[in-house]
Amino acid sequence: MPTGRGVAVFLAGLGIWVAARLVGSPGMEVVAIGVAALPFVAGGVVRWSHPKFVIRRRLSDIRVDPGTRVTVELDVENPTYKPTSFLLVEDHLPPSLGRPARMVLTGIGSRRTQTVRYPVLPQTRGRFRIGPLFIDATDPFALTRRRLQFDDRDELIVTPAIEDLRIPTEAATGRGFGNSRAMHLFRSGQEYYTMREYQTGDDLRRIHWPSVARTGELMIRQDESSRRASGTVFLDTRSDALGKEGAAGFEKAVSVAASIGVLLIREGFNLKIATATIAPHPVAEDTLLDELSAISDVQVRSVAPALANLRAAASADASLVFVSAPLEGAELAGVLRAGQGFGPRLAVLVYPHEPASLQPNRQAEQEGHATQARLALIRAGWDVIVLPPSMALKDRWHTPSERPLARTV
Repeated sequence: MPTGRGVAVFLAGLGIWVAARLVGSPGMEVVAIGVAALPFVAGGVVRWSHPKFVIRRRLSDIRVDPGTRVTVELDVENPTYKPTSFLLVEDHLPPSLGRPARMVLTGIGSRRTQTVRYPVLPQTRGRFRIGPLFIDATDPFALTRRRLQFDDRDELIVTPAIEDLRIPTEAATGRGFGNSRAMHLFRSGQEYYTMREYQTGDDLRRIHWPSVARTGELMIRQDESSRRASGTVFLDTRSDALGKEGAAGFEKAVSVAASIGVLLIREGFNLKIATATIAPHPVAEDTLLDELSAISDVQVRSVAPALANLRAAASADASLVFVSAPLEGAELAGVLRAGQGFGPRLAVLVYPHEPASLQPNRQAEQEGHATQARLALIRAGWDVIVLPPSMALKDRWHTPSERPLARTV
């Protein structure tokens, strides 16, 4: 197809022809016809040359946190014996990653490769497909161009924001409560070991001194390799609870589930993940982050079926992490029943809306629901964190007592 320059040359040739007819100059007519035909000749040359390219796309990282710069590198190879003229390379991006990346190559020699790079800065979690790629090949005068499409796509996974909960921070009320909360949640992970008599060559650091004092013989603590601590993270994905995907409350809850899930896995737990529509199933760290990067809200009004699945997967030596908005009534009672079959239980109640953004009456109603749910869960033996969307989880994780946030923010 003709470029803007090609159209201008054709119109100029047409104008010269009209002028030549007016002044009666046959020579000018010949020149005018040649100028007007030049874009068509250039188009034929471009089509005749049959430009071919081999494209290779590489990402500096395929799994990143939000706000991490990713470099996309494109190798454009000309496998033919004919050098190319100017090339316009356009790599399409999803709208959330920005506008399509456009780069100009000055030409690629025969059997040569040029490499171009451009940055991408994702700000939100998700799974994004980069591509397709288009190359506009032009003639030496840039009068016409031919667009070639390459459908190869590469996936970029932007994980939820993950907080490192293993590093205790000094809170106003004291130091080290984050470790206490973690030990409460990980209690089952500390108890899986057996004892045997000491044998020459055993690591003396593994001597279990309480058993030595009781039996009078050297005993070695031996971890059971066949049994590992287990945990389940439940994320309430109902839009009626935490809002729709992209809402502050929903995204905070996804970040909380990812942060605690990664912590459990790195502590050696066999982890399961469950949502309002997905039954508990085992995941590794990469699988967990991949699932949470693409998770979205669901139009499900009742959480009862999900709690039934959770109750069926319960185990007395397994930890439970329940992430949802402050619940009430029958839903809260269902959560209490589902948690009875688990060992350590932690509820993270995320406000669906930032309290400061609400009218005073709605703010008081939201905080009242959170207080009632928190007290009911504590009475049932749960550990509870109440969190507004703007607050970091680690700020509450290392706080020795949870108070109604209306008095603390």
